[in-house]
Amino acid sequence: MRVTFWGVRGSIASPGPATVRYGGNTTCIEIRTDNNELLILDAGTGLFPLSQSLLSEMPVTANILITHSHWDHIQGLPFFIPNFIPGNTLRLHGGFDPVTGKGIEQVMAVQMQYSFFPVREEEMKARLEYITLTPNIPHRIGSATITPCLLNHPVIDFGYRIDCNGKSVFFTGDHEPPYNIYPCDDRGYGEYQTFVDDRNAAIHDAMRNVDVLIADCSYTTAEYPSKRGWGHGTFASSIACAKAANAKILFCTHHEPLRSDAALEQVFQEALIESSSLCNGLDVQLAREGLTYEF
Repeated sequence: MRVTFWGVRGSIASPGPATVRYGGNTTCIEIRTDNNELLILDAGTGLFPLSQSLLSEMPVTANILITHSHWDHIQGLPFFIPNFIPGNTLRLHGGFDPVTGKGIEQVMAVQMQYSFFPVREEEMKARLEYITLTPNIPHRIGSATITPCLLNHPVIDFGYRIDCNGKSVFFTGDHEPPYNIYPCDDRGYGEYQTFVDDRNAAIHDAMRNVDVLIADCSYTTAEYPSKRGWGHGTFASSIACAKAANAKILFCTHHEPLRSDAALEQVFQEALIESSSLCNGLDVQLAREGLTYEF
């Protein structure tokens, strides 16, 4: 399998000289199976440069797996160039939204309302298909098995495990490890802690023994208290998660948009020192636009 990062920033695109090394595009990751099947994890602004790279291999069938519907994970969809070319197929996968009562088709329908985008969905030349997935129910795409896992974010949010020919990748999308909402002296604390422990154990099981874990590492441990409940993890929480799941390599992503490349490298090194006891046997790297990892 081959993993290529096209967007690694979180929340909002942040181009400029301060982010040129790691990139300013929002979340988009290309996965190629050993059979060269194309899977795409999220459709942030990084989807646009990815789509440009696909022009040399038309026609394409692109399977896009949407973790959740926040803007920084779907902004690139209207600008996915193959959508405008006959003969291509886009299959958009994602979860059911209990608030609207609609499936993943809503993501395209809302973005491409004529008030917001000058091309209607009906005018696109490619074949568009929508596949609504169910948590923990495997879904086959060619030679790959995709298993969605419900994670913790302010909207319905899937992590995705991809298994193919004995190799595996897990992508968290945006994820804050579940925590106890009760004070430790509250009578509800013990019961809720059981729920938290069970949820974290289920998430670790979904990631178990993956070759590659790509995880939300938005914040430092010091920053986290003021961001609690926003639905994002820390370097330390993701390293601990990777260790608990026995992952081989962890790529830290969803970089804070206000953090320059230099600042990102500094907090990353500090996080490695902070979690040094867990890093033995675990390869931890910063995700970077243009980085390809093949295994």
